[in-house]
Parts: sequence; structure tokens; C-alpha cells
Amino acid sequence: MERELILVRYGEVFLKGLNRPYFMRALVKNVKKAVAQDGADVWLHDGRILIAGFSDIEACAERASRVFGVHSVCPAVEMEKENFNAIADRAAEMCRGLKGTFKVAARRSDKRYPMDSPQINAEIGGRILAACPDLKVDLHHPDHVLNVEIRDSAYLYVRVIPAVGGMPTGTGGRAALLLSGGIDSPVAGWMLAKRGVQVMGVHFHSYPYTSDRAKEKVLELARIVGAYCGGMKVFVVPFTHIQMEIHEKCPEDYTTLIMRRYMMRIAERIGKKNGAQALITGESVGQVASQTMEALGVTDSVVSLPVFRPVIGFDKSEIIDLARKIGTLETSELPYEDCCTVFTPKHPATHPKMEKTLEGEEKLDSDALIQEAIDGTETVIV
Repeated sequence: MERELILVRYGEVFLKGLNRPYFMRALVKNVKKAVAQDGADVWLHDGRILIAGFSDIEACAERASRVFGVHSVCPAVEMEKENFNAIADRAAEMCRGLKGTFKVAARRSDKRYPMDSPQINAEIGGRILAACPDLKVDLHHPDHVLNVEIRDSAYLYVRVIPAVGGMPTGTGGRAALLLSGGIDSPVAGWMLAKRGVQVMGVHFHSYPYTSDRAKEKVLELARIVGAYCGGMKVFVVPFTHIQMEIHEKCPEDYTTLIMRRYMMRIAERIGKKNGAQALITGESVGQVASQTMEALGVTDSVVSLPVFRPVIGFDKSEIIDLARKIGTLETSELPYEDCCTVFTPKHPATHPKMEKTLEGEEKLDSDALIQEAIDGTETVIV
């Protein structure tokens, strides 16, 4: 009896000691959610997460590899361990067409098995050499590794597909991400999600100054990031009235900073209502005028939640490289501007003073403006 399945291997979760069962339950749940469209069965067995019953092994493996907490996935064959000749023949068949060097790596969890790991390596290696003339043995730096795991059954695999790693989504708390249509904020959200944080997005939409295409661009970014962490809830906040009030009544060089302070206030209100324990932004020191040390300090002073900035020390090129890796770059580069480009001052304050900031805000009916924006917020689940 033989069947195809996928071995899902985890990394950092293994270090969690007595708390490991909690993290494993979360990881299994997230893998199930990721491959649900394949109609696959997912279960935890003997230290491995196994997936079977899929319609397309490659597509299923790709989806599983994007789940935070997964270290690697291995398309494998499960066989009855009692028939060693069948196992050796299947191993040789799996190596047909390969060229270069190889080795066999056997792991025998069942210590009652009649052959130990070196014997398994030698017997299967000889069978592969006889069947595959283009392969040679290299025990130290092989091009290919035929893995054999002897557990309650025998599991054979050659390919080990690297996954995203990190911690299972939902095990690291919740945070609200200020999600724009740019390159930085989706990367920042992805980085915190990788540490197990359940991320919700808060997007500020300035219709008609920004188009519905700009809004759809942001929702697409949320879909891409959400594919790694089981989806994302996005709160779309109408921001036009606040921006117009700031533009008309506040000092021009302080308008961007005051706008950011209102964004932080609103994101915190929405986040707290939905269980967020922190805010996330994509800011990097010195990248733009509102991201100097002084400006960030003035911005953070209006919220009580901690503000996480995972790309704070990154160069723009480093952020772009990561955006390309996770699949958000192409969407971020679409030419649909977000609210941060509306009413941009010619010479924004780079070293703002708190006193002048507060003087500007005194001219605004802050409570009414914030409540109006929150009341008009649209919730989208992607």
C-alpha cells in the first residue's frame, strides 16, 4: 500500500517546551485553513504534520509553505515499512532522471526495525546506484538527498521545499497595521505576522482625491499578506474631511505631521475595539520628513499602545527586496496614489515642536472629526 502525502516540518515551535502543544494546535489549524481549498486532510502524527487527499500536490505544497511557523514541506511517499525491497525499489524510482551526486539519509524512529540507519543507507544507496547511472555517491556535499524515515510507516522524499518559518499566526497577540498603498507598510505587517501576530489593517481613504482603484490596490496588498496568515480584516476609514480641515486650518509645514497624529488616534481606537495590543507602521528613520526622530516622537505621543516599526532601520532597497520576495512589490508599484500624497506641503517640518503641533490642532474639533471617521469606517475581510 502506498500513497502520496506532504510532510510539514516546523522549526522554532520545537523550542517551546511545555507550551509546545499550544503552538502546535495553532500551526495545525493554520495549515488546515491554508490547504482547505485542496480538500486535503491535515493531522499531527508522531512529531510531523501530514497532509493527504489533495488534488494537486504542487499547489498544496506551495500553500503550506506560506504558512507562518512552517520550516519546510516535503512531497513524500508513504509505504508499509515491512516490505524493505519495495521501499528500496521505490527509492530508486524516485531518483530516476537525477544527475550529479546523492546520498541516502535514513532516520529510524522505530528502534525495533530489523535494519539500523547505516544498513538502510547502504542497501538503498546500492539500489539507486544500480538503477541510476548518472548518479554518484557524495556523503558530504551531495546534490540530492533521498530521505527515508522509518516510523509507524516508511516515508520517502527527495525534495525539501523551504517555507517562510516564523511562529504560527495568532500565537503572538493582535496588532493594527496602518496600511497604505506603498511599499513599506505591507512589508512591516508581514514581518510582524511572521512572529505570530494576528494583523488587522487600517487604511485611510481620501475619496475623491484618491480613487477606488487606490482602495482596491490596498485590499489586494492585504490579500497577498493575508495569504500567509489566514486572511486579514481591513478597516477602510474615510479621511477626506479630516485632511481638508487640517489643510485649511493648520500651519502648512505641520499638516503632514498632524495628519499622521490623527491616523494614529483613529487606528488605536479601531484597534482597541478589535483586540489589538499594538500598532504597526512601515516607517523608516529619515526616509521622509515625517519620519525623523522628532517627528516620530510627536506622532507617538497621541497613543497609549506600543508602536512597532519593523523596518525602522532598513534602507529602501532592503524593503524593496523583501517586498519582491513576499509578492507585494508589483502591486505596491501600481500608479494609484493614497491619501499620504494629498495636500502634501512643499516644506514639511522635519524637526517639529510639540507646542506648535498642539497650537495647530487646537483649531480642529478633534473629537467630532475622529468620531465621524470611525462611524463611516467600512470593514472588509480579505
